[in-house]
Amino acid sequence: METATLFSNPQDRPLPDRLRPATLSDVVGQDHLLSAKAPIGRMVAAGRLLSFILWGPPGCGKTTIARLLAQEVNLHFEPLSAVASGVADLRKVFDSAALRRETGKGTLLFVDEIHRFTRAQQDVLLPYVENGTVTLVGATTENPSFALNGALLSRCQVMVLKRLGEAAMSLLLDRAETLEGAKLSITPEARETLIAMADGDGRYLLTMAEDLLRSPTAEPMDSEALTAFAQKRPPLYDKAQDSHYNLISALHKSMRGSDCDAALYWFARMLAGGEDPRYIARRMLRFAAEDVGMADPQALPITLAAWQSYERLGSPEGELVLAQAVIYLSTAPKSNATYVAYNSAVRSAAQYGSLMPPKHILNAPTSMMKDQGYGAGYAYDPDTPDGFSGQDYFPEGMRRERYYKPAERGFEREIIKRLDYWANLRSKRGG
Repeated sequence: METATLFSNPQDRPLPDRLRPATLSDVVGQDHLLSAKAPIGRMVAAGRLLSFILWGPPGCGKTTIARLLAQEVNLHFEPLSAVASGVADLRKVFDSAALRRETGKGTLLFVDEIHRFTRAQQDVLLPYVENGTVTLVGATTENPSFALNGALLSRCQVMVLKRLGEAAMSLLLDRAETLEGAKLSITPEARETLIAMADGDGRYLLTMAEDLLRSPTAEPMDSEALTAFAQKRPPLYDKAQDSHYNLISALHKSMRGSDCDAALYWFARMLAGGEDPRYIARRMLRFAAEDVGMADPQALPITLAAWQSYERLGSPEGELVLAQAVIYLSTAPKSNATYVAYNSAVRSAAQYGSLMPPKHILNAPTSMMKDQGYGAGYAYDPDTPDGFSGQDYFPEGMRRERYYKPAERGFEREIIKRLDYWANLRSKRGG
């Protein structure tokens, strides 16, 4: 926070900055980390911080917590942005921290957006974190498992911050009204809408509140008027990062669990976040083969038709066709028997190597091949009384395997009858 001067006007600073907590006890929504018995709370009580990474969504208090921690344990606060800093900047920080350490003063190095550091930049941090020259507190909105290298993670704990809930957001609005000495001119329902629009981001909520407080209306705004006043915030979503994989996983598992309503919600969330519908269609096509499979053989062509229809219709009309496919896949019977069978066959192919097919199923276009026994004894199945010869088509030297084991669901019930019928004929004929 900037220090006030004779010529500065506190009202010139944005409301989120003026409402920054002065102590850790003022931070809302993160008691699971900051309370007396919580991980960070215990460090503060002991007067000694370990290096850690703060992982959480935007506007949940990462920067504020880091600044207050330095204050609580009497460390010099040294902030850096990974977006605007490089190795040279880090070297300067380490040199200053080493000199400061000689006087008995420690340094808390706060690196915002730490996932933006390259692997080389992250490696520069290691010895100085290891020997205690700095206590590192990194902040990231991305999953540290993917964004940070293993060497750095082994030296830091990961503290997961929560998106701010309704109670915490409501408390922030109360504080804003108290500080400004005015009430938001909105109805109770619009207040709930305002909180929902902020989507767990306290900074965004206070920015909207400041705009409302400076634009009073004769009558309190209802939800519709509020939505028209403040441009709705798109859901948090990054097509190239963690939320991308989280939401496609949620869609996939909702369809697998036959919950078409939840699946439609996650489908809509991805579209609202700007996801390419073609990516969703591709994942749905895979789902049709992997999770529905032969329990409903129509799932694959229907999903492909939905994808092709989207390509012809474009947006926004084409999204409805994909939504229809989401419902079809969600409500279809499920079987991963094809997926399991294929993987089992792949393992056998690797295990048995380059075994030749049995000679009776090989073509013999030359007399020499006929002399070698190619095609000898082959039975043409359509000419048999049952349309089934029962011959063995596995290579010689390999026992017969049963890869495909259909489930008692959907169309696979009929397939089970056919397989059992053929197995019985094969047994009778010694196949």
